Formats: sequence, structure tokens, C-alpha cells
Amino acid sequence: MKTLSETWFADGFIDFELKKYTLLAYLQEVNKYFNEAKLYPQLADVIFHYNNLVAFRENKKYLQEQFPKKLTGIQIEKLQLLYEQMIEDDELMQELETIMHYSIATMKTTISNGTEIYEMVEQSISISPIGIIPLDTREGYLFLRNTNAKQTKVYQYRLSFFERHDEQYRTLKTNFVDSWISNIVNTYENIKGELIRNKTELPNPAVYSIETNLSYPVEETFLPIAKRSFVKFLSAA
Repeated sequence: MKTLSETWFADGFIDFELKKYTLLAYLQEVNKYFNEAKLYPQLADVIFHYNNLVAFRENKKYLQEQFPKKLTGIQIEKLQLLYEQMIEDDELMQELETIMHYSIATMKTTISNGTEIYEMVEQSISISPIGIIPLDTREGYLFLRNTNAKQTKVYQYRLSFFERHDEQYRTLKTNFVDSWISNIVNTYENIKGELIRNKTELPNPAVYSIETNLSYPVEETFLPIAKRSFVKFLSAA
């Protein structure tokens, strides 16, 4: 997939037509994935670049006060702009303004297309506990299944916590375990029992089913949305 640098809009020769071509080539490929209902990592990547542009535009007042300056990089964690001295150039900044205005509007349309798919999948998802859930739900298994299909994909998950800027965040890591064909023998309860017998490192795991009646690519769409929905589910519990 074509990618953009973190500061693509200010790298090299700053020309609207050149940057427009670069952006459209990137978004054309992103939309190709969206047309195949494949959201990740493309949707997260477009949102990242959109947020970078918005951060730059919101700091434009600072730029105007501190000229002559030139954008040389972005510190991702704090979104602080770094600059080096250059000769003041109003024409250059006008060109950047035109690039930003066009890019933000164009990216917003692409993001909207992706979020429509995201919301459709998210609304179709149902999450249910399998058997008795232990008090500690930080580690266990997720059973992913399209209810129109017979296959159940099982993932081991681990929930972690970290703090950033005095705020606490949750991250969910998953590892694929195996697939089971759903039938009279391979019920969710029986799959859970088999996992407990074969994986002794988790003698009392938290196990949840995550189901949807929509057919979407698992790795690129269903799984990442299921993970985000599951974190919300646990947060609300």
C-alpha cells in the first residue's frame, strides 16, 4: 500500500498540484481497500494523517507569530511542531494553506466512507459471556463468528493498562489459537472446555463470544472492530 510520511504536506517541493497528486494516489488505494470492506490498517492511517493536518492548522497562529520558520517534523506523542529557521515566505505559507484546506476536506470524505462500514459492523456485533466469568477478565479467549457461517475463530486475549498525560488507556492484544467448525459437538461450552484442558496456563479463563450476521474480512475488519467493541464492553461492565 502507498504510504505518506508524517509531514508529507510540508516535505520537499511545496506545490499544490504536486501534493494533490500525491494525496489522491494515496487515497485511491485506500478507497480500493474500503471497496473490498477492508478497513485496517487503512482507516487508522488516514485518520492519523488527518489529525496531523488539523494539528498543523490549529497551530498556524503560532507559526505566524514565530516566522520565519519551517516545519521539519512532528513529535507524534505530544503533537508538538518542531521548526528550524528559514527566510520568511508568505507565498510558501499560502501554498501550504491551500494544500491543507484541500487535503483535510478530501481526507474527511474518505474517512466518512470508512466509518460508515465501521459503524455498520459495530452495530451488528453482539458480545456474550461463555459460562461463568472469573473476577479477573484481563486474560482469556474471544470466540469470533459470523452467524451465517459455521466457523468459529478463537483468539487468546490479554488486556493491559497504561497511562499517558494523566489519563488511563486500555490496550487489547490478541493471538489466533485455532478454528472450530460449529456443530452439535463443537458448542461454545465444549470449545471452552477443550481450551482449558489443552492450555493449562489459563486454568480459569474469561471467555466471550463475539458474533455478527455480516460477512466481512476477519483480519482487516471484523477482528479489529470486535476488539474495540470488546474493550468498550468490559469498560461498561
